[in-house]
Amino acid sequence: MNRFNVRIYGVLIQNNKVLLSDEYIKGNHITKFPGGGLEFGEGTVDCVKREFVEELNLEIEVESHFYTTDFFVASAFAPNNQVISIYYKVKPVKPITESFSSKAHDYKIKEGAQSFRWISLDKLNTDDLTLIIDKRVAEMLLD
Repeated sequence: MNRFNVRIYGVLIQNNKVLLSDEYIKGNHITKFPGGGLEFGEGTVDCVKREFVEELNLEIEVESHFYTTDFFVASAFAPNNQVISIYYKVKPVKPITESFSSKAHDYKIKEGAQSFRWISLDKLNTDDLTLIIDKRVAEMLLD
């Protein structure tokens, strides 16, 4: 059965660095922007706020809409699902006091493992991200 998979992500930039999420999903190391799946009955802004609290214990506010997928993308994990991703520029409600890793995929390998790191915008490259829609967002950040 063909389905839509709606994903909501936050682009958090501080001190000319963007926050990235490294995850271990279905045997794959994935680097993407923080965020995740929209739940039934949830608004997109509520979703990105929930995801940041769940993943980072970080309250955020949405500054602006940044990008919505405008081309067809099949899910990397479920080929019968079309992925639609919505990206918001976000900022923390309070200063970030938690430190993040300085290296990619800084976790013990197990399903769902996750770590976060900052990457300087002047060093960001589309190859730093795994998924095609995230690569498009990185291109937009670099323009």
